[in-house]
Amino acid sequence: MRILIAEDQRDLNQLLKKRLKEAGYSVDACFDGAAVFDYLLGAEYDALVLDIMMPKVDGIQVVRRLRREGNQVPVLLLTARDSIEDRVAGLDAGADDYLIKPFAFEELLARLRVLLRKPQGGKTTVLRVGELELHLDTRQVFRQGQEVRLSSKEFSLLRYMMQNAGIVLSREKLEQHVWDYGYSGGSNVIDVYIRYLRKKLDQGHPVKYIHTVRGAGYVLKEGEG
Repeated sequence: MRILIAEDQRDLNQLLKKRLKEAGYSVDACFDGAAVFDYLLGAEYDALVLDIMMPKVDGIQVVRRLRREGNQVPVLLLTARDSIEDRVAGLDAGADDYLIKPFAFEELLARLRVLLRKPQGGKTTVLRVGELELHLDTRQVFRQGQEVRLSSKEFSLLRYMMQNAGIVLSREKLEQHVWDYGYSGGSNVIDVYIRYLRKKLDQGHPVKYIHTVRGAGYVLKEGEG
């Protein structure tokens, strides 16, 4: 999953980026609200973490513009303000949640997990496609009840494909959601990780889940061969 951080306190910005990457997310970061829109032009994000007090465009203005333009990406606001009025203003603007500084990083992770699973059915923490189960909170994957151990990137790729089961996803679309701008690997990275997933999930089973759509990309669905 790919997250964008907009926080003008550089130490906190870099710390959040580092910790979120360690937690398995792909992360881009900027330092003012105006830059958020530049990043959104070049990539799709699964969640935004926005400080309210930023130069150029503050977090509440960013959220208002996003919602006005029909962009429903989940937004978590960070604020040093603790008045009820400020919190209400952020939520009324269209933010999904907020955290008051200082906060525990574990709480930030928990809030993000909630936001990232909302579009897939509210309170559920498990994605299911046929024999596959992916547990969002524990980051475990099972096929026919047997655990399949995946790396962080493999998990993120499978998660996105399961959330879009039955939809053909281009290599560019997959790369946008699993890797950030700092990635400097080869152009065939998606093919490599698809191969890893196939080996771990499908090898030895008559029913396959990862399928190639020639000239278009990949799709996750139940199927033979």
